[in-house]
Amino acid sequence: MIRIRVTSVVIIAAFVFLLFSIFNLQIVKGRHFKQLSDRNCIRLIPQEGSRGNILDREGYIIAGSELSYDAAISSELSSSLDNSLFVVSKVLQASPSELKARFKKNFIGKFAPVTIAKNITLKQAIALEELKPDFPEIVIQPHPQRSYPYGELAAHVLGYLNEIDNLRLTRLAGYGYKTKDTVGFGGVEEQYDYYLRQEEGGISLEVDHRGRFVRSLGFRLPKNGRDIQLTLNLKVQKIAEEALTGKVGCVILMDPYTGEIIAMESYPDFAPGAFVKRSNSVIRSLFSNSKAPLVNRAISSSYPAGSLFKTVVASAGLETGKINTSTTFFCSGKTTVGRQEFACWGQHGAQNLFNAIAHSCNIFFYNTGLLVGAQSIHDYAYKFGFGKQTSIDLPREANGFIPSPLWRKISRLRSWFDGDTANFSIGQGDVLVTPIQVARMMAVFANNGHLVSPYIVKAIDGRDVSLYQRKTIIVPVKEKTISQIKRGLRQVVADPTGTASNLAELTVPVAAKTGTAQAPPGQPHGWFAGYFPSDKPKFVICVFLERGGAGYYAGLVAKEIIGKMSQEGLI
Repeated sequence: MIRIRVTSVVIIAAFVFLLFSIFNLQIVKGRHFKQLSDRNCIRLIPQEGSRGNILDREGYIIAGSELSYDAAISSELSSSLDNSLFVVSKVLQASPSELKARFKKNFIGKFAPVTIAKNITLKQAIALEELKPDFPEIVIQPHPQRSYPYGELAAHVLGYLNEIDNLRLTRLAGYGYKTKDTVGFGGVEEQYDYYLRQEEGGISLEVDHRGRFVRSLGFRLPKNGRDIQLTLNLKVQKIAEEALTGKVGCVILMDPYTGEIIAMESYPDFAPGAFVKRSNSVIRSLFSNSKAPLVNRAISSSYPAGSLFKTVVASAGLETGKINTSTTFFCSGKTTVGRQEFACWGQHGAQNLFNAIAHSCNIFFYNTGLLVGAQSIHDYAYKFGFGKQTSIDLPREANGFIPSPLWRKISRLRSWFDGDTANFSIGQGDVLVTPIQVARMMAVFANNGHLVSPYIVKAIDGRDVSLYQRKTIIVPVKEKTISQIKRGLRQVVADPTGTASNLAELTVPVAAKTGTAQAPPGQPHGWFAGYFPSDKPKFVICVFLERGGAGYYAGLVAKEIIGKMSQEGLI
């Protein structure tokens, strides 16, 4: 009896355990195991859409898409994998062992073709297609790939594409980005990546426990990215690029009333297509190049302003009443401030405001700066947009820097002396500006007192967004002050002794300011900023040559650009 009872208890306990296990598997963890089962039997084959096109203001495609081809092998149809890979290797001129290694690496199941070669040529794709009657397992997979019809043109404005990095993945995961995604780096490709990126589609398949195809469950069409139209004029962009080739620096042409960027070129530049083709040697050389070809010098680098800053000092002097158009200082080629001697680049004699701007006389501006005071110069520099971003719709814009006695005091550095004010007055010392800030400042004189917001994107998917970009601030300076500075800027070119008098040969009247910014121990930087036609401005131009010598050489680049624009009827 005892043995029967023990046996009964054991049997009952076993049944209870089995019932509990069945309940746990089917009820408690049923959903979990169903999901695992679904994942095991459902496979997704992604299909790519095309990234949105980037067009210039006239509708020419600067960055588009073209068909690229991958070679794949369908293991379901292959009777002999080694034989198939041997035949393909002859066409692709690759070793069978290398192709087999790629096959093993990319294999996910018999239901899907396995990619063994990416971005093969059209000639190779046709040759492989011709082999399909005898080798049906060979599959050619076309897919869209970024293309650049004009090569390196506007490379810094466009940016480039690369696989997403950890920093961007962490920041953008909430917006649907995932590992291995291709995203924009720099330029419009990065700033507007969310609009340009395509939406992936694909086919959902059911497979059996051996990974063999059973049936198709569904299909979702991929969606192309949105097209983006820029404010750039491709013809002007080409002219700017040709004029700058071989020189380290940048060129900006901008509409002085709206802030539209008509051209923006930074040199040295790069070929965005190198990143699409994964040209590793080219990419490594770009990152290791000491001249930093991936940096957009127009917005991301800041430099001493040099004599371009004299327009701000002149405005501050007129606005504060410390000088007027009759104020004269005598230039003997040097002056003493405190115990230090400060030089001018020439001996100009008696100089009023207009002469001083035309000749870029340091002596006049040393004296004007000392009368105005460093803090007032700082404040007026901010009014003209220096020391802060312009908010252009491109990534990694630099702030620049405008010093002041207060900054020096807060930073607990050495005291501020009159010699610092003298240096400050000619755009030297701690002053740092970006070329886009300089172009924006010059636009204030071209448009009679408005600080515009530069922008590069005109429309998204055919919808004009420029109205949202056009933001202007009225600079708090008198109309008379603007008019007087404009007269001086015109004399820079029109006066035979002006620092840019060689531009008087052009058929288009130009108003401008040159600048030579000292940056020891190397050669000085060369600046040229102005607007044209001077009587009815249509364009602001800024040319910057890094270590390019005197501003005269930057003026030569500007002269070439304006001359060619005039010849081609673009003004």
